[in-house]
Parts: sequence; C-alpha cells; structure tokens
Amino acid sequence: MAATVTIKSGASWQEVAEDRQKYRDATLAKVEPALGKLKDIPRNTLPIAKELLTAEEVKITESTVEELAKQIGDSDISSVDVVKAFLRRAVLAQTLTNCVTEVLPDQAIERAKYLDEYLAKNGKPIGPLHGIPISVKEHIGMKGLDHNAGFVGWVGGVADDDALILKILRAAGAVFYVRTTQPQCLMHLETSSNLYGTTTNPFNTTLTPGGSSGGEGALVGFRASLLGIGTDIGGSIRGPAANCGVYGLKPTTKRLPVSGLKAVGGGQEQIVPTIGPLSTSLEGLKIFTKTLIDAKPWLREPGLLPFPWKEEDFFNGRKIKVAVIWDDGVVKPQPPVTRALKEVVDKLASSDKFEVVDWKPYQHDRAWEIIANLYFCDGGKENDEALASSNEPWLPLSTHIAKNKHVEHHTITSLYKAVMGRDAYRQEYANLWNSTATSVTQDGTPEGMVDVILCPVGPGSAPKIETAKWWGYTSQWNLLDYPGLVFPVDKVDVSKDSVDMNHEPRNERDEENVALWKEHGAEGYKDAPVSLQLVGRRYEDEKLIQALEIIQAETGLPFASYT
Repeated sequence: MAATVTIKSGASWQEVAEDRQKYRDATLAKVEPALGKLKDIPRNTLPIAKELLTAEEVKITESTVEELAKQIGDSDISSVDVVKAFLRRAVLAQTLTNCVTEVLPDQAIERAKYLDEYLAKNGKPIGPLHGIPISVKEHIGMKGLDHNAGFVGWVGGVADDDALILKILRAAGAVFYVRTTQPQCLMHLETSSNLYGTTTNPFNTTLTPGGSSGGEGALVGFRASLLGIGTDIGGSIRGPAANCGVYGLKPTTKRLPVSGLKAVGGGQEQIVPTIGPLSTSLEGLKIFTKTLIDAKPWLREPGLLPFPWKEEDFFNGRKIKVAVIWDDGVVKPQPPVTRALKEVVDKLASSDKFEVVDWKPYQHDRAWEIIANLYFCDGGKENDEALASSNEPWLPLSTHIAKNKHVEHHTITSLYKAVMGRDAYRQEYANLWNSTATSVTQDGTPEGMVDVILCPVGPGSAPKIETAKWWGYTSQWNLLDYPGLVFPVDKVDVSKDSVDMNHEPRNERDEENVALWKEHGAEGYKDAPVSLQLVGRRYEDEKLIQALEIIQAETGLPFASYT
C-alpha cells in the first residue's frame, strides 16, 4: 500500500526509512507459520533453510520452474502449497540477507487458490506459468503499491497500474508474492540504499549479491525464488545472477516490455535498459522469455520490435564456434574466474561439438569511456534532484558511477556527437566479429563466424561490500546491445584458488582488484559462486540460449551444487 510517512508529510529521510522497514516487517509477520528463532547468522546461510523449513518446503523451493510447472499441471501439488513454501523461504531469506522490500501473502495465496480452482474445473493450466511464484524488483510497477525506485524522496508514489510485463506473466498463470531490494539510484553493482540498508550474498555474507537487481539475486540464490524479474543497463541482471550462482539473461533491447518501470532517465535512448529473468534453471529463463514474446507485447508497447520466438535449430549439427575472452585488457580477472574459465574451455576443446578460438578484446577501455559518458546525459541532474528532495546522503557507489570523470551535461549537439561515437564503436566491433568468418559468399555475406563469446561476468567472484567498481565485463555488451547470458560454473575453492596474482596493475581499477585479492585471498571469498557469461550478436537471443543448452549438456555444467 502507499506510504503515509513521507517527505511530503514532513518526515525526515530517517523517519521515512524507518517506516518503510516497519511496513516490510509487518508484511513478513503475516506469513504463517512463523519461523523459529535464529541464534547466529553464519557466513554461508544456505544450510539454515534445511534447519528451519519442513522437508516438503525445502523440496518445493529447491525445484526448478519446469519441474514445478509439470507437478502443478498434473495436480501432483497445489499452487497454494507452492506459494506458501516460497513465502516462508522468502521470509528466511530476508532475515539472512536483507533482500526484500515487502512480501504479499494475502494476494499471493488468494491468487493461488484461484489457480487451483481453475485447474480443477477446466482440467488444464491457465498458461505455461500456472502457479509459478515470481519475485519482482521494486521499481517494476505493481498497481496500488509503493513505487520508489530506491529513493527516499519518492516514497509515497504509487503505481497506477501493473507494468505490462506483469500483466502478461499473470495471464500466463504467474503468482507475484514478493518485491525485492535495489540500490540508491539503481546504478550500483551492489545493492545498498538509505531505505533498506545493505543486501548481502547468501553464500558469503561478507560479499555483495551484486546490483542493481541484487535483491533478486540474493532471493533466487537462496532458493526463496525460482524465477525473478530484474533489469539491466550495465550488468544489473548478470552481476547478481553470477554472484549468487543462478542463471540470468540480459536480452537484446526492445524485445521484452519495459513500460511501467520507475527510474531516473526515463525517455533516454542512447543506452537503452532491458528487462529480463533470473532463475535457478536455464529452462526457467527460456520459459519466461518465450512466454512474453509469444504474447506479442509489441502490440501493446509499440516501441518493441515484432520478432516472434525463433524455434529453428541454429547449429544444425555443425560445430559451435566459441570465442574466449580471458581478460578484457583493462582489469585482469582474479584466480577463481580464470580457473573456472579454463575448466570450461578445456571441456569444450575436448568435445567434437565445438571449435574454440581466442577473442582479442577490442578497446574495451574506450567502450567504458563511451558508455560512462552516455549514462547521465543531464550531468546527473535528475539523480541530484531525487536525492536532494529528501536530503538523504549520497552513498559511495552512487558517487562512484553518477559522478565518474566521463559524465557530461550534454547539449543536443554534444549528445548527437556522443551517439555517433557509440555507433562508430558498434560498427568497428561488428567488423571485428565479421572478420572471424572462414569464407564469404558471392554476395558478400560472411560465413563460419564466431557464434558466441565466452567471457567473465566481472573481474572476480562476488565482491566484498563496497568494492564493486569495474563495470566493463558487463557494460561492454550493453553498449553494443548484445544479449548476455550468465550461468553458474563452480565456487571459490580455497584448495584450488589460493594462488598469487603475479600481475603488474595497468590502471587504478586493476590495481584495486589485485589489492583486494592480496588482502582477502581465496579464504575471503570462500563459497562464493563463480559464474561465466555467454554473449551473442544482436537479436540472437534464442541462438544464445540454444548454445548454452548444448554447452551444458556436453560439459556437465555446473560443476558445483548450489543448495
């Protein structure tokens, strides 16, 4: 419901934050039966679920989307039982990682009852997501609920309607049961705000779950959600998915509906945000994305492109050509990332289904300068005003990105020039990709090109709190508008990863990354998931998913358990 303690009502920013947290806690208290008391929160929180939840709740919440969809559709389990299990695990996730803004038990259980009655009466599910609980990042509008996008001064604003993406998913049978945290300004690779504090990583609470969809990352990583909705303009889906050992998809822009979101910078088109899923399974991402595209969202959101879901076999028995980025040339990855990458590459190289080549990064430092200049074309004025409206203090990582040295208060002329610079870089990168062809047809079409790029998601596993500062491994693909798909590989292993970084730093960010490894080592990042990223060309989202399906089948990924 709408907040009544707001800046407009005369409250201080501290009073607004306190009220929002009390409201959140009141929604948690509605979930029954109440959880047992926690004595201490261990660094790795995952084992606590099996201590405080019933065996049936654990079984339900550690199922995948595809497993539960079948069980519900076959009437082997009720939607009500599924939703109740996820509500209880979400309460536990909040207690352990601070990832929730509110739970929605009343409306979720009412919805689940309706779905059970529908199935009993009609003998078939209402749609492909019948009874599947879906978690929602807070700045995605839900009718009648507070819609603040992480700004204290925006508390009290209410969404007039559900975002289009929610309408489509609801029509497919989804149940919305929880909303999740996001950082101040929606522009951190972590998740901290003056409203809710800091969200932590369920695998190691000294680490971040990532951002800006970090509440989703922590919730899905803890298995308190099996399918959640995040957004991404620089890594905000992929970072949390990677840090929390789950799957995450940043689609090509203008494929999935984004109307109904709240953020600064609305209407800008120089770097377009995307919306997409985080899930405990690759199939969950696929079901989510296909369900939305099959609903023809472009008919209701005309800015979307009318591309139906592509069903063809993109490889038709031929080898998949995988190019590997070991290092972006700006910030060298820490040992766990390099080890995981080598393990995957070795398995690909030993299979007759893949051709593996190295990819030399093309001016990724320049790419960062371009995108960092285009994120805040008003010179950061909207962020300044949003924060000043409540006098809430700037947080360190907000300052790091919103006041980076490349920010410019553009004129129309300078913005035109900057966008032309973006397009020139995109052309150069396309030329580079085309140059990987083994032949050219008579009409000039390149053939035998690289199919996908395999690369890190960041320069380390999940970072220590307030240290995630290098965006380049994810923002690179936002600049180029290439789809990116994150998948879990392994975990930081002290016995395998306790090696030095014998590397002369190239720049400030690189030096910080090396220093963090020297300070904390493998022990400091123990149990953190290590994930990788698969990247495709624009509008080849389905091809990207199919490539990972084959890669997983051939390599046995992931190499670690995350429950």
